[in-house]
Amino acid sequence: MLILAALAGLLSVPVAVLLVEVIAALKAPKLEPFEVQELNIEKRVAVVVPAHNESLGLIPTLQDIKAQLGVGDRLVVVADNCTDDTAAVAAAAGAEVIVRNDPERIGKGFAMGWGITHLSQNPPHFVLFVDADCRLEADLIEGLKRTCHGVQRPVQALFMMRSAENSPINHSFAEFAWILRNWVRPLGLRNLHGPVQLMGTGMMFPWSAISSVPLASGHLVEDLKLGLDLAETGKASYFFPFVRVTSTFPTSAKGTESQRQRWVQGHLATIGKFVPRLLAVGLMRGDLNVLALALDLLVPPLSLLALLVVGTTVLTSSVALLGGPWLPALIAGGNLVGFFLCVALAWFKFGRQVFPAHEALSLGTFALKKIRLYGRMLIGGTASQWIRTDRSTPN
Repeated sequence: MLILAALAGLLSVPVAVLLVEVIAALKAPKLEPFEVQELNIEKRVAVVVPAHNESLGLIPTLQDIKAQLGVGDRLVVVADNCTDDTAAVAAAAGAEVIVRNDPERIGKGFAMGWGITHLSQNPPHFVLFVDADCRLEADLIEGLKRTCHGVQRPVQALFMMRSAENSPINHSFAEFAWILRNWVRPLGLRNLHGPVQLMGTGMMFPWSAISSVPLASGHLVEDLKLGLDLAETGKASYFFPFVRVTSTFPTSAKGTESQRQRWVQGHLATIGKFVPRLLAVGLMRGDLNVLALALDLLVPPLSLLALLVVGTTVLTSSVALLGGPWLPALIAGGNLVGFFLCVALAWFKFGRQVFPAHEALSLGTFALKKIRLYGRMLIGGTASQWIRTDRSTPN
């Protein structure tokens, strides 16, 4: 009884965190005065684009960035371990290009660190990281710069993924899950005056913050790690949802599977490594920002949380029906109700357009794919560190 009750009770924590975030997100965000107030002094921005074999889709991204640069701003492309003509394409497009060749140390974090080392010779006031396959909304750089100047800590723009035109793969559920993770939950945290996790692109940092943390790593989710490292130094990230950067999901089954495995594997590894430490640091310091990020990090990917909630409900209910205790089943049932309330509220407010109700019929097939994915991970399947995922050219 105690084991089953403890299992269901532990699962109540991420479900409760998710429910609080979703309910808080139902309120529309408001612009703070400093987010719209023009800067009276010139602040230089350097935009760093880590690129690994991205020549095919790089130009639209660079065009979006260049259109928003001001006097003294810089566009730096890090051509990292490329075997194509990424460096030449970037240079022809007017970017400042630095080449990194180190096949023993592969990872986006290494490319980001290389860019910061390069910039340290003439540091800007702010650094913005943008992935090489993203499109930027107009005025993104200016909005992030005003906000970053106001809060003096990292600022995360809204990062959205969408299905490519004529994609052979149906990404509607993945798109809804992405909306929940990158829009709904951060919006709820913002409305609660809390920090958010970094998302990997559309991230702006004051130079004093980004130059003080180690970046060079092959971590699978370097954005999560970077945000947590900075939070421990008192520089937790701030969410600015009024400008967005977008990318597209992979267009091949292999690319889709590889990308999702990297995300899930990296997220779960980060939970195990950071949550205990963040909880300890937050409690010792009385730092609510660190505690909020630790609790937010405890929420696993949506599909995994769904499988855990449903699985514990079936298990505890079966034990109860066979004559066992009912308390674990009641706790698990509460988790199930809370989880479906989260999903229903988020879907009704934010996700109906990308995930129509009639597509719920396909969830059985999707669940089987996820079970196979998690099964492979349990028996030791690992994801690559940093590869270019198959996707259409941004448009």
